[in-house]
Amino acid sequence: MRSAFFLQLALFALLALAFTEQTSTGAEAGASAPRVTVANPIAKTIDVWDEYTGRFEALKQVQVRARVSGTLDKINFTDGQFVKEGDLLFVIDPRPFQIAVESAKADVTKARAQVALASTDAVRAEQLAASRTITSREVDQRNANLEVTKAQQLAAEAALRNAELNLEWTQVRAPISGRVSDRRVDAGNLIEGGQTGATLLTTIVTLDPIHFVFDASEADYLRYARLSAQGQRPSSRDVKNPVVVRLADESEWKHMGVMDFVDNQLNARSGTIRGRAIFQNKDLFLLPGTFGHLRLFGGNVAAMLIPDSAIVSDQASKTVFTVTPENKISVKPVQLGQIHEGLRVVLAGLNPNDRIVIDGIANPFVRAGALVAPQDGVIIAVSN
Repeated sequence: MRSAFFLQLALFALLALAFTEQTSTGAEAGASAPRVTVANPIAKTIDVWDEYTGRFEALKQVQVRARVSGTLDKINFTDGQFVKEGDLLFVIDPRPFQIAVESAKADVTKARAQVALASTDAVRAEQLAASRTITSREVDQRNANLEVTKAQQLAAEAALRNAELNLEWTQVRAPISGRVSDRRVDAGNLIEGGQTGATLLTTIVTLDPIHFVFDASEADYLRYARLSAQGQRPSSRDVKNPVVVRLADESEWKHMGVMDFVDNQLNARSGTIRGRAIFQNKDLFLLPGTFGHLRLFGGNVAAMLIPDSAIVSDQASKTVFTVTPENKISVKPVQLGQIHEGLRVVLAGLNPNDRIVIDGIANPFVRAGALVAPQDGVIIAVSN
């Protein structure tokens, strides 16, 4: 029994020794600093492109309405086709207006006859007055009658022109060139014309060129204004600054345009100002109402370039791990910009001498204040 006791005691001692050696080895491994790759950011002056969202709008949009009332006789276009200015779109029954023209012509003929008669009477009155056959009052009366008939002739001629104009308006023509929408009224319907309450027949929009409208923040407006005042970036009111647009299904910024308008005031409710760019649209691919992302040239800025993988998201903020001279991790919040030459632009938060952790961030031991073993690396930009 005593031998068995000493045997168990010896086994226990061996197990304790093995556990102590394993614990010591784990502690040494845990105490070793994790390796990370560090590099200095690339300092470079780059062109800044501010990004906005907006929609395309037609330069011109016209609601086609008739100027006279009547029965719609004909529709001379196919829904959605491209029309030119002056093309005949709708025909209103012209017969009532033709009758009005004939009646107005008769009134003009009558007025001219009355003018001729009154003119003859006035001449005779002058002759009779010379021989004292009639009084001066009668001469004045006949001259007055002549002027009245001349005025009646002018009124009749004006009524004729109005009747002819109404007859012309029975042919509703395209006021602009562009793509027409669908017909809103079918032939055979009675439509209303005039300046108010006229029936909407269709709409036409121009497509080439086309506008892109967006809203910029008050902060952006103030930055642009100060850059303009300092001579660093011309105002889009004075110079057609370049812009590019990417559509919702596109990954590249392929649509090139220029600025052509900045509004004269900020929206007091939204704190934004409206801007507008213009694009060529020869293939008529871009349609009014199409959503897109726009980049506007925002001037030159001195920035730092780092890999996108070196950025750590911390809730609403973006941070970068740097290594101090004591080889400890320091966390720096940064202000990010666009992607340039394959790298992320850092507008604020870094300096050229910072050693940025570009590899090894995924290691759970790499955190603020942790001791690390840095290895030198290089950040390489990719030319566009």
